[in-house]
Amino acid sequence: MKKIIVVRDPKEFNLGLKGVEVVSSKDYLTDPRFAQLTHTRIFNLSRSYAYQSRGYYVSLLAEARGQKVIPSAKTLLDLKNPSLVKVLGRDLDEVVQQSLGEKNKHEFIFSVYFGRNVNRKYDKLAHELYKAFQAPLIRARFVKGEKWELRSVRAIPYNDIPEEHLPFLKKYAADYFAKKRYDKAREDRSAYDLAILVNPADKAAPSNKRAIVKFRQAAEDLGFAVDIIGPDDIDRIGEYDALFIRENTHVNDHTYRISRKAQQEGLAVMDAPDAILKCNNKVYLAEVMEAHGIPTPRTMIVHSENRDEVAKRFGLPVVLKLPDSTFSIGVMKAKTPEDLEQKLDDILRESDLAIAQEYMPSDYDWRIGVLDGEPLYACKYFMARGHWQIYNWDSGTKKDESGDFATMHVHECARPIIDVAVKAVHAMVGTEGLFGVDVKEVDGKPYVIEVNECPNIDHGVEDLALGDAIYRRIIGSLKNGIERRIGIRTSAPAAGGTHAQ
Repeated sequence: MKKIIVVRDPKEFNLGLKGVEVVSSKDYLTDPRFAQLTHTRIFNLSRSYAYQSRGYYVSLLAEARGQKVIPSAKTLLDLKNPSLVKVLGRDLDEVVQQSLGEKNKHEFIFSVYFGRNVNRKYDKLAHELYKAFQAPLIRARFVKGEKWELRSVRAIPYNDIPEEHLPFLKKYAADYFAKKRYDKAREDRSAYDLAILVNPADKAAPSNKRAIVKFRQAAEDLGFAVDIIGPDDIDRIGEYDALFIRENTHVNDHTYRISRKAQQEGLAVMDAPDAILKCNNKVYLAEVMEAHGIPTPRTMIVHSENRDEVAKRFGLPVVLKLPDSTFSIGVMKAKTPEDLEQKLDDILRESDLAIAQEYMPSDYDWRIGVLDGEPLYACKYFMARGHWQIYNWDSGTKKDESGDFATMHVHECARPIIDVAVKAVHAMVGTEGLFGVDVKEVDGKPYVIEVNECPNIDHGVEDLALGDAIYRRIIGSLKNGIERRIGIRTSAPAAGGTHAQ
């Protein structure tokens, strides 16, 4: 990816960075060469970021050209919104109080240069401010009342930095570009950058270590440079072209936030935030399946006012689910009236709604992989030993945590199973992305249990039929997503002209 720093006058900017082109804001806005660049990262250090100034238009037109830019035009406007700054400041409250608690002042002005402060003891606060506001050079103003509060944040131009801070700025810029691989032009044949999100602490990781190696190999073969990133790397997302999440996803944790950030930065994302939002909620699933006439086990949305109807409608045993349950976690079977009452108490204490579903015993569940609206693989997951689900997290041994499996090509699976899975994905999320649909087969009829936006792709399980081709097809989908976005953006006419500061 080409890197360009935009300043008012390149002669004034001397940080000695290699592999990074420094251009004037005037040239960037008016020279057709810059309008035609793709796969480019812009660092906007213009002298002014005021609305409709050159600095503002550098960020705005970079986005229009399909280039990645920091700070974005949206960030520049957000920084001028005191109420938004105040809201974001609340999210930083803990680190603000920890960092500034001992300062005996009424006001504190705090500068952040590429995520760092000249005083190392404030590095954590500087890093958190950079993550929140995504601008390379910012100045924050804190005021102390009963406690410290963030009152304002503004992006600052290069010429507004005190002379005594310039040696620090030079070092921090060098560290910043080196850390993000911005210190050199790419010498390999990689056309794109891919981040694969993996969390070693994830109990139900959707890909084992060997599968991650296979994904990396497939990506490199398709022209990607690959980084394995973790839960704390949200501030690095902007350096990539695509994000592939291989961690169990939830709406209320870092997986959703990282996915949302990647989407905002214009990356191709798997799993996209709307897919995480929709597929993680069984209430949404129940409504969509019913609206589209897709067969499921008889289902009821339960709340405090109708909980007494569950046993009458389904009998016992009955399956109960937390709305955001995944991988059999938060899914339980109530066998007796007392058991039903206790389990509903537990669920409704955590959520205003629960899902009740008729119990359909079976020896196995189908998992149909669906990629970009088309079937990818078919797999039978057999129930864990002595258990009614494919996962038994209460098992005393690792061996009995999950059941056996049988993977096959799509054409080897009964057509009604494949068809209902594809139909469910189209109804839930459309035709873009990777999904796994769990289907029960009872008396020859298929019933959709759930649609997973982060399905298992484990080496030695889901890849048994397609082999390495399954990894290439999935990574190929991300590559296609990147190129669709580039094609759309670069087809727009380039804007030009100058604007007074």
